[in-house]
Amino acid sequence: MKAVRFHEYGSPDVLRYEDVEQPVPAAGEVRIRVAATSFNPVDGNIRAGYMQGPIPVTLPHTPGIDVAGTVDALGEGADGVRAGDQVVGFLPMTGAGAAAEYVLAPAGLLTAAPASIPLTDAGGLPLVGLTAWQALFDHAKLTAGQRVLINGAGGAVGGYAVQLAKHAGAHVIATAGPRSSERVRTAGADEVFGHGVPGLSALVDVVLNLAPVEPIQLAALTSVVRDGGIVVNTTVWMPAPSDEERGVRGVNLFVNSDAAQLARLVTLVDSGALHVDIARRVPLAELPALHAEAAEGALSGKVLVLPSAVSLT
Repeated sequence: MKAVRFHEYGSPDVLRYEDVEQPVPAAGEVRIRVAATSFNPVDGNIRAGYMQGPIPVTLPHTPGIDVAGTVDALGEGADGVRAGDQVVGFLPMTGAGAAAEYVLAPAGLLTAAPASIPLTDAGGLPLVGLTAWQALFDHAKLTAGQRVLINGAGGAVGGYAVQLAKHAGAHVIATAGPRSSERVRTAGADEVFGHGVPGLSALVDVVLNLAPVEPIQLAALTSVVRDGGIVVNTTVWMPAPSDEERGVRGVNLFVNSDAAQLARLVTLVDSGALHVDIARRVPLAELPALHAEAAEGALSGKVLVLPSAVSLT
């Protein structure tokens, strides 16, 4: 089968589109014929060697944490799925990814793909959707009537965070750049500001930081949080800021694969409450160029990577 792998850490040039052996599922695993994976910034950080401590991978390594596809073969004891099922999942970060025609996955990490959108588009949901969900509900405990500031809402995670917070009944305030501010409004933000600490009419209960800002800018976000509120930070190379005197907590988010939560996201998609926004679709062979584009800061929106040329439009 075809796959993209890197045999050493480094720039996007280390990625190779090559022939590899088709994997065979072990006990508890299934093999998936990949319809799509997606690019996530962590893919570039893993390839560059920046994540060897928290995310150790074995070289050569195939990137691609998200997967949407069709179950093709089952290992012994792989319960809850059948051959032919269309599934979606967030793969283990340390294992072989889905930038390939086939990938193995633990059966317990998979859930049925949304029925209301193309299977390929479901490949853009797992990592970003789960990041937004876990930040807002596992850590911030967001409830109806609360006020939340989503800093850096113009990215892929931000789009889901705005939609989920609005669906939960929160008042959603967002910061975004000129290119994405209208998209953030369409996603449901009640107020949209430019980058930086916004001048708010009232303090917020929750800040969700998605932007790779400087530490001093990150710390300044505590100034808009009410006493006893929380800052959830996804840029985990910087510690989440807090204000002990006012009881403002800071939490760093490390997203986890969770099939039950992913199933809830799928339900929201199929009910029309959550929109999966895909910016582009590229063939697998172009993944090295996509990594290069991301490294230059030129990538915008969620980009799908398809092993087949089918459904690139």
